Amino acid sequence: MYINDLSFINFRNLADTVLELSPGINIFYGDNAQGKTNLLEAAYMCSTGRSIRTKTETQLIRFGKDLAHIRTYAFLETIAKRVDVHLEGGKKRLAVNGFPVKKMSEFFGSISAVMFSPEDLRLIKGGPSERRRFMDMEICQMSRVYCADLQNYHKALKQRNMLLKSKEKNGSAFDLLDVWDGQLVSYGRRIIRTREKFCLKLNDKAGRLHSGITGFGEELEIKYVPSCAIDDLEEKLRESRARDLVLGTTSKGPHRDDLSFIINGRDARDFGSQGQQRTACLSAKIAEIELIAEETGESPILLLDDVLSELDEKRQGFLLENTGNVQTLVTCTGVEDSLGRFLKDCTMYNVKNGEFIRIS
Repeated sequence: MYINDLSFINFRNLADTVLELSPGINIFYGDNAQGKTNLLEAAYMCSTGRSIRTKTETQLIRFGKDLAHIRTYAFLETIAKRVDVHLEGGKKRLAVNGFPVKKMSEFFGSISAVMFSPEDLRLIKGGPSERRRFMDMEICQMSRVYCADLQNYHKALKQRNMLLKSKEKNGSAFDLLDVWDGQLVSYGRRIIRTREKFCLKLNDKAGRLHSGITGFGEELEIKYVPSCAIDDLEEKLRESRARDLVLGTTSKGPHRDDLSFIINGRDARDFGSQGQQRTACLSAKIAEIELIAEETGESPILLLDDVLSELDEKRQGFLLENTGNVQTLVTCTGVEDSLGRFLKDCTMYNVKNGEFIRIS
């Protein structure tokens, strides 16, 4: 899979243009605040329908304008696919091949992409919500069924939490709690089961990659840490109901799940050095690419947002060498020495004030 071209209208500070991309490595360099990350954000939105930086979509529209539009043409082997993202009036409209998309479960998988930024290098040190998002975004790209289950689960969770916060605690309210609990159990069990399978495969691939980059000196294990076991979900919701009514929120379920990264038998979050944590994150990200390619039959697009400056030369080389057959969009402030051996095979742009000047 590769993006042939991206076009923008009023998207952040990017010039209204059609940007042609190489199926291989595309390097975008320039000073900070020139629009490099905005480009990757646009590509990521065409994959996930979401911004990597904000939930307030009006911020994506150029100041003084009423709407913004992104369009991309991608190729899956010989099949062309067009994706449109339209932002106007505080609303977002998505379309695939000219047909409007009403549910995110219909949109995910149209174009697959893996984003790697300096923030991702803090995946291990961050909170559980970051690691859940890491799981969910990748599984959604591989399974529209999972995406639908996740959406339905969070709809039921929102309704249950609203009821828990409600001042009306009568018999009918408790009957409704039973209804929402049933929904959470039904969708929650499916989510847990899918996450378990995903993490087993991720652990296998990431562990192998981590051993390779450390010269077989370290063993990485990625463990799924559910809030409660799949068979215990119904009972845990029932047991925690009194506490949930006091707190006004649901304390058990997949929305409380986590991942743990174990290096040589010790939790990397508490005992890993910064270098070990970065290597573990790098291994997990490359494993994502392999998993998506394996599950969908198409390699995802790799988006590297100034991440090379955060890695030493050894890890830079490991990343680029292990993603050589994947279309890659790289942003950097300068063309790093480590990219030297890749320059002959890449397309290069200088980015200045939202404009793209092709150099090679």
